[in-house]
Amino acid sequence: MDRFMNSIWFTRIIAFAIAALLFISVNFVPDSKLGKAGTSTPGENDTELIKDIPVEIYYDQKNLVVTGAPEKVDVTLTGVKPVLMSAKSKRDFKVYIDLSDPDITMGDKRVPIKIMDLSEKLKATIDPGYVTVNVQERVTEEFSVEPDYNRANLKDGYTTESVVINPQTVRITGAKDTIDQISYVKAMLQLNKDIKDTVNGQATIRALDRDLNKLNVIIEPATVRFTLKVNISSKTVPITLVQSGKVRSGLEIKSVTAEQKEVVLYGKASVLQNIKEVKVPVDVSKIAGDEEFDLPIAVPDNVQRISREVVTVKIQTDRVKEEASPPTNQVTEQPKDQEVSVQTKTIPNLKIQAIGLPAEKHLEFLSPTNGVTSILIKGPEDELKKVNESNIQLTINAADLEEGEHDLEIQVNAPSSITWELQNKQTSVSISIIKKDET
Repeated sequence: MDRFMNSIWFTRIIAFAIAALLFISVNFVPDSKLGKAGTSTPGENDTELIKDIPVEIYYDQKNLVVTGAPEKVDVTLTGVKPVLMSAKSKRDFKVYIDLSDPDITMGDKRVPIKIMDLSEKLKATIDPGYVTVNVQERVTEEFSVEPDYNRANLKDGYTTESVVINPQTVRITGAKDTIDQISYVKAMLQLNKDIKDTVNGQATIRALDRDLNKLNVIIEPATVRFTLKVNISSKTVPITLVQSGKVRSGLEIKSVTAEQKEVVLYGKASVLQNIKEVKVPVDVSKIAGDEEFDLPIAVPDNVQRISREVVTVKIQTDRVKEEASPPTNQVTEQPKDQEVSVQTKTIPNLKIQAIGLPAEKHLEFLSPTNGVTSILIKGPEDELKKVNESNIQLTINAADLEEGEHDLEIQVNAPSSITWELQNKQTSVSISIIKKDET
């Protein structure tokens, strides 16, 4: 027995048996139809589809640009199963397009997609097998960047003050034909809604053709920083003082002026364009002499805010001499049971006088025409007989009127023994600047 085991034939038999077992184990496949195990026949080929294999392109990347090539393809491999399964799992082969010829010409080319580093025992079918690519000269140019954003995202009444882009230019690389199509290079600003404060952010750059289609190019840098400043629409208008009330007896208003001549309104542009001035009423009925005080400025309708809430008003007055009263001993006392008759009288064609009008300005009365109106006076008959047009003074304060049209309250200075009622309580005037003749 020992002699047999030490013989060369024993060794050969054992080696053959081991080889047979290895062969069976490698080619062992389940028989799914019969529910049994089986072995594949030596030399029998299997097929596997491998999807999404990346395509490499070999070309002069420094001087050329290639477009039109697919990024991935599908490869069908056929061959013996052990080698096939190894290639499928490892994917150690490459799919490529060869455009490395130094004498390659520009334009469209139909080229094959090839495979390398694949086992000789396998056969490959690539889908697609051929593609049309475009070869162009590689060009790099510098372009200015302009901001692009949706202005509807600004809060109502606000407008853009400025948009600062940094950097303001970018370098764009691509095929010459594509670079020539660039019409716009835009920084796409992404904004939230109701913007009312300064916004800082980062924007992506896009190169667009004249139809605003995005172009396939390389942009350096691909993003830029931006600062968007906004402000609300504003308008500066004059402050117009409007007198109201009756001046005390023995006192005459010399001037009524505002220390602050203008106020800034903030709001929607369509609202502001219809506002010409801001009126502040001044009640002079309680004025006893020269005074200075603050009055509130009302915010006009649909205006969001104003630059100041009060205006300082200065009033200057003069004392006027009243008619001397008759001596006490000369007054005839009416009988207690006798009633005093109240009469009325109309004084027509009273001229309205403009007080404080600067020499360089011209005032024209629009209504009433020519600045003439009438007044109805009431009082005892004997008092009315004493009153004529020389006893009544109609005035308007024109000291601080800006150029343009204004509606002004008419002030009346009349004897205190009567009451009165104006035909026109207000007058409309137009102020213009007198142009000096050039010498």
